[in-house]
Amino acid sequence: MKSLLKVIVLVAGLQACAIAGNSLSPADTEALLPIAESLIDDFYSFDSVRLEEALANAEDSKESLLYYQGWAEGGNYEVVERKRCVVKSSNIVSCPITVKDDPMLALGVDFFVTDTFEIAFQDERVSSVETSSNDLPIYYEARDWVRSNMLELIAEPCEGFFAGGRTPGGCARAMAEGYRRFAASDDFPNP
Repeated sequence: MKSLLKVIVLVAGLQACAIAGNSLSPADTEALLPIAESLIDDFYSFDSVRLEEALANAEDSKESLLYYQGWAEGGNYEVVERKRCVVKSSNIVSCPITVKDDPMLALGVDFFVTDTFEIAFQDERVSSVETSSNDLPIYYEARDWVRSNMLELIAEPCEGFFAGGRTPGGCARAMAEGYRRFAASDDFPNP
């Protein structure tokens, strides 16, 4: 029984050390902000080598974020508003970026999309990045219409769509052209 108690105390002590080792002080958490801001700079530099270096410890995010960077470059993303990154938790920083882009312009919609980068850290290094956006429903309707009606336009450039495809910029340009055609079609909803 004494041995079991020692093991329990030892395991509890190790868990406490692990928890203490992963928690950051408020000052340490604030130190993550410039790293996150730098990652955003790397993304919008449209320099894939820079971004890949910034993602050195975020292996699971590398493929999708590098593809997205190529898509953003091909879609002529232009930053309209860059809010400062904010700390969401002890190891997550959120960075909202509002952009003007060709796919939305092709739809003739007066709306700028805000993409949010959720950057996770481990030991003050970027460990993963997830993105989300507030795209309007018409954006998804256009995407589905292009996939159903203009497969010949997108088949080659969009092969491997957000899954390691080699021509994300070409895909963004093809989709924007498809969105223009959707906006000119009888299928486009009237405002």
